[in-house]
Amino acid sequence: MDRRRFMLASAGTLGSLSFLSAINKTFAAELESQVNRVENMSVDAAAEDEDFWGWVRESFTVSPNMINLNNGGVSPSPKVVQDAHIRFYQYCNEAPSYFMWRILDQGREGLRLKLADITGVSADEICINRNSTEGLNTVIFGLNLKAGDEVVLNKYDYPNMMNAWKQREKRDGIKLVWIEVPQPTEDDKTIVDLYAKAITDKTKIVHVTHQVNWSGNIQPVKLIADMAHAKGCEVVVDAAHSFGQFEFKLSDTGADYLAVSLHKWLHAPLGSGLLYIKKDKIKNIWPLLSAPQPESDDIRKFENLGTRNMASEMAIGAAVDFHNVIGIKRKEARLRYLKNYWLEKAAKLKTAVVCTSMKPQYSCAIGNIGFESWKANDIEARLYEKQKIHVTSIVLEKINGIRITPSVYTNMYDLNLLVKGLTEVSEAKPPIGK
Repeated sequence: MDRRRFMLASAGTLGSLSFLSAINKTFAAELESQVNRVENMSVDAAAEDEDFWGWVRESFTVSPNMINLNNGGVSPSPKVVQDAHIRFYQYCNEAPSYFMWRILDQGREGLRLKLADITGVSADEICINRNSTEGLNTVIFGLNLKAGDEVVLNKYDYPNMMNAWKQREKRDGIKLVWIEVPQPTEDDKTIVDLYAKAITDKTKIVHVTHQVNWSGNIQPVKLIADMAHAKGCEVVVDAAHSFGQFEFKLSDTGADYLAVSLHKWLHAPLGSGLLYIKKDKIKNIWPLLSAPQPESDDIRKFENLGTRNMASEMAIGAAVDFHNVIGIKRKEARLRYLKNYWLEKAAKLKTAVVCTSMKPQYSCAIGNIGFESWKANDIEARLYEKQKIHVTSIVLEKINGIRITPSVYTNMYDLNLLVKGLTEVSEAKPPIGK
C-alpha cells in the first residue's frame, strides 16, 4: 500500500471506489462489477436480487453459527472498513504522538467534508464524536435553560436522552412535559397535534425521535419541527437509527440540533457518531467537555476530547464509501423488503401483536412483534435456544415484543428460519413461573 495514497483517500480526495481500492484492490474491483450489474435495475428489482446481496453478505465477517437480527443496536462493519481501521491503528502505533496528532488529526477535516456531502449540511455544522448519546447529551446539557422552562418529550424516546433531560429537571428545575405517540400511529396530523397540544408559552425545546428505536416507526420530524418553530421553540432530533437506513438529508428534518450513530446503519467502526448543529445555534451551546473558547461558533469546540481513537475515526471514510457505492436508494429498498418479507408472514400468526407500521412512509428495516401471554424476554430466549437467532426484547409502556432488525447482509434463509421460530412460538404455551 502506498501510504500517502491511503492517507489522501481517507481525507476524501479520491472517489469512493478509489479509496476502497487503496485498501483492497480485489474487493473494490468486485464491488464495482456487482454494482454495475444492478445499476440499470429499478431499486425494487435490485432489492430482490439475491446474487447481489449475497455478494454484499460476503463482504462482512459475520458469525456463521448464529443469526444476528439485532443490527439496530449496533451493526458490524464490512471487512474493508475493518481493514482500514486496523491499518490506521497500526500506523498510529509507529509513533503515536506524531502520526496520530500531526498526521491523522488533519484528516478529520477531509472526513468532515465527506460526511457533509452525504448528510446535506455544511461541514461547519457537523462534528465527529462517538455516538448519538454523546451528541445529544452535548446539546441537552449545553442549552441555556432556566427553572420553569419546558421541554416536550415522547414516552418512546431513547432512555439515555430521557435520563439526560430528567437530570436537567432535577438539577436546574426545568419542566418536562410528556406525550405518548401510540405505536404505530399512521397519520401525520395526529402525531403533530400530539406535540402541538403539549406546547405552552413556556416551552423552549421539542425533543423528537426520528425513528423510534423500540418499534421502528418513523415520525414526521419536518412537520413537527415546522410547527414547533412557528410556536417559538427549538427542535432537538434523535436520528440515531434513521440515518443511513433510508434516504434523507439532515437539513430535511428541520432540526436545530441532531445526532447520529454512524456505527448503526452506516456500518462505521464501533463507537463513531456525528453531531449536527445549525451554524447560528453553535455559539449558544456549551461544550460537554471543556474547550478553550466555549462560546465560539466553531463546531470543533465539541471535539475537544483529548486523546481519542483516531484509527476508528479515520476508518469512517471507508464506511461512507461502501455506503455510497451500494447506494442509499438500493439500501433502503432492500431493508424495507426484508422487513416486509418476515413481518407480513409473522403478522398472520395467531395471537401476534405487531406495533410496527407496514406503510413505507412510516417504517423501513426495523420491526417489532409480540404474542399474547408471552413475555418478550421469553420469546427472545426461545429464538436463540431453538434457532440461534439473536434479537432483543422490548418492554416499554404498551410495547411487549421483540425488535427484529435485519441488515444488508441478511439473507432469505435467515428470515425463513425466523418465521419458523415465530410460528413455533405462536403455537406453543409460554413458560410458566417466569
